[in-house]
Amino acid sequence: MAKFDIIAATGCPTGIAHTFMAKEALEKAAAERGLTIKVETHGQVGVENELTKSEIAGAKAVVVAADKDVQAERFAGKPMVSVGVSKALSVEAAGKLIDRALAAKGDDTVAAAADVEDEVEEKESIGHVIYKHLMNGVSHMLVFVVAGGVLTAISFLWGITSFDSTAADYNSFAAMLKIIGGIAMNLMVPVLSAYIAESIGKRPALVPGFVAGMIAIQGLPINADTGMIDAGGSGVGFGFLGGIVGGFLAGYVILLLEKAFSKIPASLNGLKAIFLYPLCSTAIVGLVMLGISGPMAAINQGMMDFLQSLGNSGPVILGLAIGCMCAFDMGGPVNKAAYATGTFLLGTALEAGVGTETYNFGTNFMAAVSAACIVPPLITTFAVVVGKKYFSQEDHDAGIVNLILGCTHITEGAIPFMTKNIWPVMPIMMLGSSIASILTIFFNVHDPAPHGGFLVLPVVENGPQWVLAILIGAVVGGILFVAFKKYDFEKNQKAAPATKPVEAPKAAAVEAPKAEAADFVKVENVFVAEDFASRDEALSFVSNQAVKAGIAGDAGAVMNAFLAREAEGTTGMMEGFAIPHAKSDAITEAAVIVVKDDSGVTGWDTMDGAPVNVAIALLIPGAQAGTTHLKILSKVAEALMDEDFRATVKGSTDAAEIAKTINARLV
Repeated sequence: MAKFDIIAATGCPTGIAHTFMAKEALEKAAAERGLTIKVETHGQVGVENELTKSEIAGAKAVVVAADKDVQAERFAGKPMVSVGVSKALSVEAAGKLIDRALAAKGDDTVAAAADVEDEVEEKESIGHVIYKHLMNGVSHMLVFVVAGGVLTAISFLWGITSFDSTAADYNSFAAMLKIIGGIAMNLMVPVLSAYIAESIGKRPALVPGFVAGMIAIQGLPINADTGMIDAGGSGVGFGFLGGIVGGFLAGYVILLLEKAFSKIPASLNGLKAIFLYPLCSTAIVGLVMLGISGPMAAINQGMMDFLQSLGNSGPVILGLAIGCMCAFDMGGPVNKAAYATGTFLLGTALEAGVGTETYNFGTNFMAAVSAACIVPPLITTFAVVVGKKYFSQEDHDAGIVNLILGCTHITEGAIPFMTKNIWPVMPIMMLGSSIASILTIFFNVHDPAPHGGFLVLPVVENGPQWVLAILIGAVVGGILFVAFKKYDFEKNQKAAPATKPVEAPKAAAVEAPKAEAADFVKVENVFVAEDFASRDEALSFVSNQAVKAGIAGDAGAVMNAFLAREAEGTTGMMEGFAIPHAKSDAITEAAVIVVKDDSGVTGWDTMDGAPVNVAIALLIPGAQAGTTHLKILSKVAEALMDEDFRATVKGSTDAAEIAKTINARLV
């Protein structure tokens, strides 16, 4: 059975993009450190790459990056870091999580301190715990919403009243589709409630969770004649919000019952599971939910009135709110809040029926949300096509793929572009999404399907105007994004020539044996007594030395390659080390240049905030970007985990000794 240094579990509410982006980032970060890793994903298709008990037992540490329940109790006793999935979407962020998890091994004192720190920072964060439970419910609910909403929308293709047997456009098949879609949509709130509860109290909480959700959509039944509680009467449901309250209530009631029944002998565990838990929890949760139905219905109506008031304020205010929320974190909690609100309003709209004011508002709101979610990936597609020379090949390829993701309502494809330059890319995305939302509302577009992007165009009312609104938002955002990348590119180009003049090494010449042809670090490329004012000055010095040594032909191109890599995420590590790397066609042979500055180079964003004393710079020809580059980078990263290696390189003033020490780890 294979053993892994690191095991991980990832999961996001929708299980479409974040889950697998985090998986890829963790795998790349582990490879850079020379570590083996297995990542279990919790997506919409279920658990993939599932971890076995022996793999869990044999791992050195665990990383959990999830906003839903991934059964983290399996990892009890292992050094573990648990964070939201958004904190593992880049290789740099994933690497930091791996480093934190590994920090718990070795010295017991360090391990204990790391465990305590992680527990305080992540596990006891009330906000993260609540969000994780909520998103577990949302992730299970979404598939019901999508299936029910799309089937209901398809039924309208035969006519908006084709489900009504008394209408002129009646069609029996359309009526059946609407019945099926309606049943799926009606399950939305009970499923939400049940799986919030399940995330908290595990399987026993499903029963009271489902009951709480059903009460939330039905309300407290009252006899119209007597005004008293009557099982045959009718009530006012309190919907989506009630489902959330009921889910948390059911989950924590189960936890309380587990404590209350903890004294019961283990031989009666079967009785607890099959009788006591479902009976007691359902009675308690049901009575509480019925008891709060009045206030909850009032709160629910108040929320609806507030949203309606935003709509009455005009398309600008409502569209701006929707657009900014959807593009703020692109699939994160703020985005999900807007989307969940849209699906709730859509469910209410479909229940109210075509032609009603509720239907018009809910489907218009849903169209605005969908437009705002589609725009960010399309902004990146426009930018990489129009401003191709300002993007790396990797970004260009990702932007092209985003055309497909955007057209199918998957916002997360734009995240890598935003994480590299949160400012000003986030505001650009928010502006583009807001324009699309505002125009969608202004054009009176109605979307009865909660997902699918342009695939559901046949059922969208005023579909051409909807596409136009989205394209306008994408083009405006794309133009601004290209303008920013052009400015950033030209700034880096201007910075490259303004470099420190090439000087002979300040260190005394050291008579050393000639380096072997296979050695990446030549003695003459180790500089042990430099003094740099900034990170860019250090990188410029390396770029010029590369030309002087015959490693590269254009110092400016090498400098741009270094800066482009730093823009993607800092190469600063810990304890005064950095591993800058440049991949460029201007570099003629793979090599390593080492520079030391005992006073420390500031402005290099390191993991521990310390200045950089040693920069081990990797210079890789463009053709070797996926081979030699990864080999050297992973070996250097692995070497930096060795305390003896760090001490030797950092403490020595002997260029030959430093070259020999690094070369020994690159074999």
